[in-house]
Amino acid sequence: MSIKVLIADDHEVVRSGLRTLLADTDVEVVAEVASGDEAVKYALANKPDVVLLDIRMHDGDGLNALGRIKLDNPEIPVLILSTFDNPTYIARSVALGASGYLLKSCTRDELLKAIRAAAAGETVWTRDELRRVTGALATPRLAADVEVPLTQRESEVLKQLAHGLTNKEIAATLQISYETVKEHVQHILRKIGVSDRTQAAVWAVRKQLV
Repeated sequence: MSIKVLIADDHEVVRSGLRTLLADTDVEVVAEVASGDEAVKYALANKPDVVLLDIRMHDGDGLNALGRIKLDNPEIPVLILSTFDNPTYIARSVALGASGYLLKSCTRDELLKAIRAAAAGETVWTRDELRRVTGALATPRLAADVEVPLTQRESEVLKQLAHGLTNKEIAATLQISYETVKEHVQHILRKIGVSDRTQAAVWAVRKQLV
């Protein structure tokens, strides 16, 4: 029996390449979509065996799509397939219940192995990936139900930070200076009681801010 896979990526070349890579294997690409919103709709309506999900897409980000899929149907395995080796993305993927995180530079064999494992209900997180985010996921302050008085601007910066944006990208998105963003990030880390951006991203996920 073939493993039915949904591919969600906003680049046609990537979707086509994945389809070619998976041809003549036990993995069948049953649908391709170009946005997070489309991925959520298809996955919940058709329940593929595995969803391959990009992160940065024009219409609906992949990590938000992951959260929505897992909220409504936690049984659907989702593999993140990204260009970005970003610890914030990896931490959010773990926190939101992804089966694994693959880079687009992975080999065909690595991709097939991950899809088969996810379809079998296994996770494919590597020891190195989990080690990178374990500190963030285990921080006691993150588990505590503590109200943190963030200003509106700090909340906006935190959301962008949790989406994996750099300070420069946040400055451009919010149309404020780079130095102002740096200052907001320092205030956020201090208020939340964490030491880095990855921990802040996990806190934002657990508080359902993103």
